[in-house]
This record gives sequence, structure tokens and C-alpha cells, in this order.
Amino acid sequence: MKIVLSIAGSDSSGGAGIQADLKTMCAHGVYGMTAITALTAQNTTGVFDIVEASPEFLDAQINACLSDIPADAIKIGMIPSVSQIEVVTKNIRKYDIKNVVLDPVMVSTSGKSLSKSGTIEKLEELLFPLAKLITPNIPEAEKLAGIEISDRAAMEQAARILGEKYGCGVLLKGGHAAGDASDVLYEHGGLTWYEGTRIHNPNTHGTGCTLSSAIACNLALGYELTEAINLAKKYLTKCIQAQLNLGNGNGPLAFPLRRRCPEGADEV
Repeated sequence: MKIVLSIAGSDSSGGAGIQADLKTMCAHGVYGMTAITALTAQNTTGVFDIVEASPEFLDAQINACLSDIPADAIKIGMIPSVSQIEVVTKNIRKYDIKNVVLDPVMVSTSGKSLSKSGTIEKLEELLFPLAKLITPNIPEAEKLAGIEISDRAAMEQAARILGEKYGCGVLLKGGHAAGDASDVLYEHGGLTWYEGTRIHNPNTHGTGCTLSSAIACNLALGYELTEAINLAKKYLTKCIQAQLNLGNGNGPLAFPLRRRCPEGADEV
């Protein structure tokens, strides 16, 4: 069985973060491990409180996992502090992890900041260059690339800027775009589009976590990056199409479910 480690925050309501990652890993038939960067108090309407893990405890979690159970891939989500970024960087180098998928989580869906001052700059300096892939959405890519993104040409430009700046693959997600929900990958000088039809479903909390985790799972399973993304996007699309609605109606929550058929067929 292939093994994936998630380094991310915990979502008490189960829709995003570590909980979404583990559900996605289970659905893909890989063994999931976790190193929790922060506990959050949240539900379908927003994030109400955050308690960070100390850098020392995060380091202990990562080492406890990787010193005993080697990972085939790592998914990185919410990292709220510079000292935690330094810990994660040290351990990726120490254990020579090649398949690193980093979702640069900056702000929650409800608008709450999930990182301290200086964190983004440290991610850019230390972790982005170690990643096989980063998965920014449009607002995140605008901040990182320093340009406004209003159409597909601008998405391509931003993806190229980031890929050349950091030396990693960049999947710029189009969920915040007007019109369709297509994503573009920049890798090794080339651009690949993943076309997507927008599904009218408010239950999108946790979709970024789910997509990055699914990509990490597929990389661990041996797929090349372009196919790993293709399979992950198909998986996420089926999750959104399932239209599961939780909560009191004020803020529905995404909840990725899938039955894994013996033949390997995809069935939500």
C-alpha cells in the first residue's frame, strides 16, 4: 500500500484540512498519516478559533511518522507560522521526499486569515522550491505573481511567472473565475489546460484540500503529474456533483464521498 503524509490543520467540522485529506486518501486506497499544524474551531459558516501546534511538536509528529513509515508523497496545507515552515522544510530535506504537493492556504473560505505575517514570504523562499506542485487559486496566484487575473491568458501568465520563479509545477485553479472552472498547469515550460464545467453547488468548503490530497495520492500511486492532476480533477468533480448538503442552511459544507469499486471504477 502506498503512503501519503498530510501536513495541515485540523477542521473540527470534518470538511477540510486533515479530515478531508484522510477521507480522500482512504477513497484512493492509500495509507494516510498526519502531522497537524493547528487545531481549528470551525463549522459550515466559518473559522472561529485557531490553536497552533508548537514547532517542536510538529517536528516530533513528522519524525515519528517518517522515521518509521516512509511516505511516497506529502501533501502540505495550512502552515500558520514561519517556525513551522522551517521545521517542514528541514524534514522534507532530511527524508528526501520528492512528491510534495503544496496548497498555499492563506485565507479560509469565510475570509479568515490562516497565517501570520511573513509566512507567505517564507513559503516562497523555502518550501515552494521543494515542491513538485503548488496549487494556488486565483486570489492566491494574484498575490504571489503580482498581477490581476481576469481571463485565461492572465491565468497562463501567472502560472508561468510562478513556475519560473520557484522552479516547480504550478496548477492555477480556476474556481474563482467567471464562467467555467478550468485549471491550468505550468510545468517545464509547457502549459496544460484541464477543462471543467462549473457545477452550481454551494458546498465547496474543503475542495482545495481535497484536490491537492487527491493529486498527492495519485503521485504516490505512480502516475505522472499531468495524469495525477487529471484523475484528481475528475474525482473532485464527482464529489461536487454529489451535492451533499450539511449544516443549518447558512453555510453548506463539502463532504467528499466515494465507494471504491473492486474494478477500480469511479463511483461517488
